[in-house]
Amino acid sequence: MQTRARVLGHSIHPMLIVFPLGLLATAVIFDILYLITDRSGFNVAAAYAIAGGVIGGLVAAVFGLVDWLGIPGGTRAKRIGAVHGLGNVVVVALFAVSWLIRASRDAWDPGAAALIFSFVGVVLALFTAWLGGELVERLGVGVSDRAGVNASNSLRTGPEMRSGAGGARARR
Repeated sequence: MQTRARVLGHSIHPMLIVFPLGLLATAVIFDILYLITDRSGFNVAAAYAIAGGVIGGLVAAVFGLVDWLGIPGGTRAKRIGAVHGLGNVVVVALFAVSWLIRASRDAWDPGAAALIFSFVGVVLALFTAWLGGELVERLGVGVSDRAGVNASNSLRTGPEMRSGAGGARARR
């Protein structure tokens, strides 16, 4: 099932999620380094990574919602997509709260509450990322009907692309 939001033949949502996921995970790594070393640069870096991750997560969510609206109702994909999307909203909210707590303290010191929100957020993000993989790899959401090991490049628009040659029909 191809997604609605595409650019140059590829789904936009999966292209965007790598940034917030990477930034939020990196923030947690910076928090752990801060706890180990007590060096103030790590907590500041974590705060900046969280800010970028939250903003990136909100942008990616817009395209995820567009894609989810295109999934047929009453399907397993629709249900998993809803849990995936709502779970990611919670992830972004947890990290946003963590950032707000840090912003209210001196020198971006995270404090225990901010760390708990971030650590819970990253664990939930692992689960929601797995659900995203389930949507793509098991349920085929975002996968072109013409996909296959010998499919032509996604920018090609020749007759073989319209007929599906080298794609799904070639796999059968």
